[in-house]
Amino acid sequence: MKQKIIQISGFIFITFFLLSLSIAATINFSFLYSFDIGYLNISEYVGMPKEQILTNYRILLNYLNTPWIANLDMPDFPSSASGLFHFTEVKKLFMLDYLVMITSGLGAFRFMQYLKREEQYWRLLRYFQWGVLLPLGVLTALLISFDTLFVLFHQVFFNNDAWLFNPATDPIILALPAEFFMHSFLMAFGLIEVLLVLGYFITKKRIANS
Repeated sequence: MKQKIIQISGFIFITFFLLSLSIAATINFSFLYSFDIGYLNISEYVGMPKEQILTNYRILLNYLNTPWIANLDMPDFPSSASGLFHFTEVKKLFMLDYLVMITSGLGAFRFMQYLKREEQYWRLLRYFQWGVLLPLGVLTALLISFDTLFVLFHQVFFNNDAWLFNPATDPIILALPAEFFMHSFLMAFGLIEVLLVLGYFITKKRIANS
């Protein structure tokens, strides 16, 4: 019974670590937004040069990533009280993701040590084999009906409608089109898929060499 609990807990730790790590990597990969400014014609849409948009985006990202920065002030994008409140909630989700990444990472590391000590790396192989199917399913769903999933995501993580920005009072929403968030979701789950595939081959090699 104890061994079963350790195994279930360990795989939960690995799952949350892979998810939180992929999210952290995606939200800090500024090149994606830089690319989308040109790809989605954001600069033309908001009537602002690319570098000016990027400057404001970096200010936003710095606010969301830094616990001790309490105020958000984008020089070229004024914000309403509702908009600022939403970004405060998003900041809390960022902090939660980092906390989950650290704690689950430590748990996953301990579990890996346990598997090595018990010579049960084969359990990891089975986990990665089945795990690659889930991100593929999510990626397919995102491509088929992103708008529905995007709304569902906000309904799950926010208990208000502050995320429904009014471009007149929160023009930043014009610089953050839904397509950019779709690309971000695709990248995050794509990274999970890559990590699972890498995990499978690394584990398979370790088993073969043991």
